[in-house]
Amino acid sequence: MDNNQFKEISQEKFELVQRDESIFDTKFETKPIGYLKDALIRFRKNKASVGAFFVLILLVLFALIVPIMSNSGLGVHDPYYQNVLPKSGLTDGTGFWDGTKREDMAEDEYLHAKQIPGYIVEEYGSYVEIVNGMYEIKYYEVRVDTYAIGYEYLTVTQKVYDKILAYEEETNIQILYPLFEIPEYYDKTLQEQDANWFYETEQKYGGSDRPLYDDNGELIHLPYILNDDGSIAYSTYNPASMNYRVRVLYSEYYYMQNGHYAKYVFGANKFGEDIMVRLAIGARFSLLLGLCVSLVNIIIGICYGAIEGYYGGTVDLILERVSDILSQVPFMIIAVLFNLYLSQKVGILPTLAFAFILTGWIGTASRVRMQFYRYKGQEYVLAARTLGAKDGRLIFRHILPNAIGTIITSCILMIPSVIFSESSLSYLGVIDLSTDSKLTSVGTVLQEGQGKLADYPHMLLFPALFIALLMISFNIFGRGLRDAFNPSLRGVEE
Repeated sequence: MDNNQFKEISQEKFELVQRDESIFDTKFETKPIGYLKDALIRFRKNKASVGAFFVLILLVLFALIVPIMSNSGLGVHDPYYQNVLPKSGLTDGTGFWDGTKREDMAEDEYLHAKQIPGYIVEEYGSYVEIVNGMYEIKYYEVRVDTYAIGYEYLTVTQKVYDKILAYEEETNIQILYPLFEIPEYYDKTLQEQDANWFYETEQKYGGSDRPLYDDNGELIHLPYILNDDGSIAYSTYNPASMNYRVRVLYSEYYYMQNGHYAKYVFGANKFGEDIMVRLAIGARFSLLLGLCVSLVNIIIGICYGAIEGYYGGTVDLILERVSDILSQVPFMIIAVLFNLYLSQKVGILPTLAFAFILTGWIGTASRVRMQFYRYKGQEYVLAARTLGAKDGRLIFRHILPNAIGTIITSCILMIPSVIFSESSLSYLGVIDLSTDSKLTSVGTVLQEGQGKLADYPHMLLFPALFIALLMISFNIFGRGLRDAFNPSLRGVEE
């Protein structure tokens, strides 16, 4: 560049700026942004993590609200509604989530099912199947309502019997139905259990369970049980137990007792218990267990890792060897041994918590240790030590805050890890929370539906979906928090 060109500029063209004015610092018009607010701003930009956070909120609300809104709880069951299918109440008659299912019935079964009020919802047709090339069996394709169980025999107290009579008189809705004599040619054990069997069948002539009809095509009813005055008996009284044996239309009896017809949104299990309520109560327990265990493990891990990383040397060597020994013990063995020998003395819940805490803090301690080795040699730490800062102040005020991103990630991701481990142990039968009537978990609900997967997949579907959403949401949410509190770790797999 030719420097001679600047010689052509005259001094008159130069002007001193702000000759008669003093320059001061300009006051910020915006509010200062702190560390937490800055982390929140970064977190809100992560749409996936925000979505995962709202999913977690919904799952927690489900666990909190459902048991409160429901009329049932743990231990509340109705054996007459065992294995009923999910029924939302919003899709009745559509064939989807309305408590109905499609199945093929042999002719004898079909003719019997037709006598159960409301059981067969829709008929699609029939077909004939030849068995062993010898005889034919006719099958009917139908859709049935699993909630329509028809009539049932019940043994009730005097108080309940009087309540039924008063309810019938008040509402004009019939609950009690006539009792029938059971002929000698019947299998009485079967017939006394099935109150929907009130007609003669071909068993009378050594045949099948196919109903017999009269000349008018009507069912031939079994003879009624009569009172002493010759009237039809609707109940029999047992003086020894002071109870009544009655035959009721169970749906109306259930309505009288509960004020609503039976409806299980997630279906019922093999004991007739509401799966949705059990899942919500189990989720509440699992979340609380995961939160408490994670909190204890985080505290132990931070203290242990801080001591290792800050002091180093011999202290670090000794403590690391202790961690190595504990980390080599398989968690499954710990859980099994504790469950076998410790649960009988202190209970299943303290045993489970102790098994998770024994080695659960090791991962957090290792991460905190690495962060302390990373930051304890920084200039600001050395400056604070030069100015006389004690070890405690250096650890908790200068080094530990810089590891907050890693610690938060560890805490958040530890919660679903504990829940998943507990669910796995319960599902595999290693621990059994059902021994305590006041305890259940997501894993216990999964284990209850294990043997019914082929016939009733809904028993596994809803708890499996819950735990899948929980695990995915916690992981996405935890990584979003990690990136927000420590942007330098964005996208890094720890």
